[in-house]
Amino acid sequence: MFNKLKEKISSLNIVVDYKKMMPYIKPYWKRALLAVLITIPIGSMDAVIAWALKPYMDVVMVEKQTMGGTTIFIPLLIIIFSLLQSLLTYLATYLNTWVGQRISMDLKKKLYVKLMRYDASFFDNRTSGEIMIRFNGDVDAACTGLLKNMKLFTTRLFSSLSLIAVLFYNSWQLAIVGTLVLLGALLPLTRVRKKLKNIVKKTVFSGSEVMTHYNETFNGNRIVASYNLYEHQNKRFQNTLDTVFKLGMKMVKRTGLLSPLMHFIVSLGIAGVIWYGSYLIIDHQITAGNFVSFIAALIMLYNPIKSIGNNYSSVQTALMAMERVFEMLETTPAIVNCENPVILQTPKKGIEYKDVCFSYVEGKPVLKHVNLKINIGETIAFVGNSGGGKSTLVNLLPRFYDTTEGAVLIDGTDVKKLDIDSLRDKIAIVFQDNFLFNGTIRDNIILGKEDATEEEVLRAVKSACLEEFIAELDNGLDTDIGERGVLLSGGQKQRIAIARAFIKNAPIVILDEATSALDNKSEAIVQQAIENLMADRTVFIIAHRLSTVRHADKIVVVNYGEIAEIGSHEELIEKENGIYASLYKTQLR
Repeated sequence: MFNKLKEKISSLNIVVDYKKMMPYIKPYWKRALLAVLITIPIGSMDAVIAWALKPYMDVVMVEKQTMGGTTIFIPLLIIIFSLLQSLLTYLATYLNTWVGQRISMDLKKKLYVKLMRYDASFFDNRTSGEIMIRFNGDVDAACTGLLKNMKLFTTRLFSSLSLIAVLFYNSWQLAIVGTLVLLGALLPLTRVRKKLKNIVKKTVFSGSEVMTHYNETFNGNRIVASYNLYEHQNKRFQNTLDTVFKLGMKMVKRTGLLSPLMHFIVSLGIAGVIWYGSYLIIDHQITAGNFVSFIAALIMLYNPIKSIGNNYSSVQTALMAMERVFEMLETTPAIVNCENPVILQTPKKGIEYKDVCFSYVEGKPVLKHVNLKINIGETIAFVGNSGGGKSTLVNLLPRFYDTTEGAVLIDGTDVKKLDIDSLRDKIAIVFQDNFLFNGTIRDNIILGKEDATEEEVLRAVKSACLEEFIAELDNGLDTDIGERGVLLSGGQKQRIAIARAFIKNAPIVILDEATSALDNKSEAIVQQAIENLMADRTVFIIAHRLSTVRHADKIVVVNYGEIAEIGSHEELIEKENGIYASLYKTQLR
């Protein structure tokens, strides 16, 4: 009883998902409706061909009489109808594809907007392959499956109705037998969806792992080569493919029997109809023409049923993809604007961390009751052991994550009450490994301000110490840098990121290990660019190299999620047995 209820709920979910699709179909409803209407004659024409066999068989084949022009007319009619059916099928396929692609584009646009708004923890817990499947592959599977299934359903529906009408026209007795067998052949399909759901879900995740392997090989090609990881990566990839293969075979085990079973049931029906039909002909209840027309209609009705099992798994995959698409659309990102958010103006008072606690995983605190005040215009540096919480502390300011307890305040207002866009507009960040987009140097610099003038761009280039480098390039600022900036050195990437921050001209700057990956020469140039950027701004510096933070107004030593020490370089270096003093002396040695 409970299982039957679950199956009914599952089938209702399918209806709900189709209803959810309606707002996306609505802009193209005329073409979508036309595509559906075209399937009516496509399906109905099957019945015309089957019906035409009766008079032809009775008059010409049995009674050996000529029907005048009808003898030629019926074959010609079949040819014309078949041609018309083919043309309409092409038109229906074109319209369905057009509507499906448009809906797919609209869904992908909406999902992409949502993807960009997800918080950092969303990406922390997912692979690139899973993102591509959930935000791209599922949309294609859902939209293509929706329209294809709708076309298939409506065509089969009208074809079946018209063919059943031909069956009853020729013999109501045989029609009852044929219809009962049809229902018996469809019965196994009602038991399959539940068995397929878990396999389809696992198959999707395995497919995302395959895509992740390709992404890792592309992005980590130099690591693979330098560490001779060919065999290691190959084994991982083969293991994933083996999993996909096993899941595929499980799918075949669950659905592969459907078509043979339906074929057997249908064959029983045809055999029964031939046996009973022979009796009806001998008993003069139907003519040979009735019988031939009936058999033709029955075979046309049964043929799609015999092969439907082969397509059923793809139909279910499309329906489940649709469920996953709407699951993503209905999921609310963890970090969103509150009701009536406050638009942040240029900060004038200060920034405060008030009893801040944070955990990535429940029960494992990363920050523990941190209290800290920063005045506007100050430069504050965070130092300490790796994994101590320095980056996490700074990442709470632009709301990459939200505090578990406590609050981060700007001018006395909790950042959770501020409009996210206005908050992030006031913050420029230079990361340790800055991401550059495929395009030109200019494209990457003006990301901070797309309407920047040429004068502003050149000023940013100069401030970021990029003039000499760009002067050496044939195309200057319009030089392509390749995907992720692969054609540039680490120092050049950092300076482009700094120029981007200059263009943004935000009052708050975060420098997250901005020079730790550079050699001494590159660091010296980048450090000069950073000092230019820091002028007249509130600056947060995360650093391992203590030589880069000596001139900070405040140095905060973060140790195991807590503030262990705070003060200027001179104050902390004089502190006996102090953590900072110990770290500084170690680095000097």
